[in-house]
Amino acid sequence: MKKIMVVLALASFSLTSMAQEEETPTLKHSVATNSFWSNWFVQANGTYTAFYSNEEKPADYSKSPFKHFRRSFGLSVAVGKWFTPGLGLRTKLNGFWGKSVLGYEGDERVGVITPKNYVGESYCNSIKYFNLQEQAMLNLSNMLAGYNPDRVWNFIPYAGAGVVRNCSYNTWELAASAGILNTWKLTDRLKLNLDLSYNLCGDDFEGEDSKTWGGHENSSHDRWFTAEVGLTFALGKTIGWNKVPDVDALKALNQAQLDALNAQLNDANNEIGRLRNMLDNMPEPQTTVIDNTVKEFITTPVSVFFNLDKTEIAVLKDLVNVRALAKFAKENNRSILVTGYADSATGSAKHNQWLSEKRAERVANELINMGIDPSKITTAAKGGVEILTPIDFNRRATVQITEE
Repeated sequence: MKKIMVVLALASFSLTSMAQEEETPTLKHSVATNSFWSNWFVQANGTYTAFYSNEEKPADYSKSPFKHFRRSFGLSVAVGKWFTPGLGLRTKLNGFWGKSVLGYEGDERVGVITPKNYVGESYCNSIKYFNLQEQAMLNLSNMLAGYNPDRVWNFIPYAGAGVVRNCSYNTWELAASAGILNTWKLTDRLKLNLDLSYNLCGDDFEGEDSKTWGGHENSSHDRWFTAEVGLTFALGKTIGWNKVPDVDALKALNQAQLDALNAQLNDANNEIGRLRNMLDNMPEPQTTVIDNTVKEFITTPVSVFFNLDKTEIAVLKDLVNVRALAKFAKENNRSILVTGYADSATGSAKHNQWLSEKRAERVANELINMGIDPSKITTAAKGGVEILTPIDFNRRATVQITEE
């Protein structure tokens, strides 16, 4: 029996190592536990079971699990849930058709002591039974190598306890089990199972007194070994676990928005200071100076800022000043120049050129939505620059009325 279990375990490891070589490696990451209704599954398997009775221990029975008086084919079904990538529970029912090593011949119990008594078809030892257990599962693949939704093979030891009933002999016993569940991913919802388990229960599973068979009381239990092959199907809308939000990335995004607001405020303060200085030093005649002041004001670029490597406007309030320029341009039939920029500290020159073009196009589309004739809009792209300090301020597009 031990030799058979070792051979099956080695076969399982050799198959799984081949499957693992084909996996696409991914980085480990932390996961967020989903709701109670996520990560449920159902399983259905065909089973091969070899039975070993406590009463046979004094006899010289063959231990091979392939002998006809031991082997039996059956079914198993299970429903379970993964609470984390490494920890799960399942309720499993298996059995239905089994073998009693002691058995019946017709309505008379046959006390077979040596293998030579198993002759022809006269010995009939089939029984009906079921085994219901609750089992705790540990997905060692996820626990040791990190959760990977694309992993092909998962190695899952488990242990459980429950009850077993021999329906043919009308006996009940407590039962325990331990085993290894191997699963191979076929699709996102469907997996192939190979389940190897060792089960044991109380000595009265076959309804016999050990003294009757061995002449003494044996201390061990009735037991059986089961190999199962079948499918696992994932239930519900959510399969697997979501990655924990990247707090650093969220902080960086918020910081980029703050940088854009600070840059906008800096530009506004500079413009206010420049205009205040002009007004304080305004010479006579006033009419000429005022005309020059208006001319300088409307030709001053207005900045619209963007987040790192983005073409969507970071703060829509930037469009307030753009709208004012658009209104003046329409009323005075003036043309507008939109110039896009990227910061030179990140990205390649080719990518930054593309990024600055897209930012200019994005602002130009906003001007068109404001009623500006597309023929009155010219766009330019300067690529990655370091005109402003800090470098984040260069992630922008400028809007200005061109000289006539």
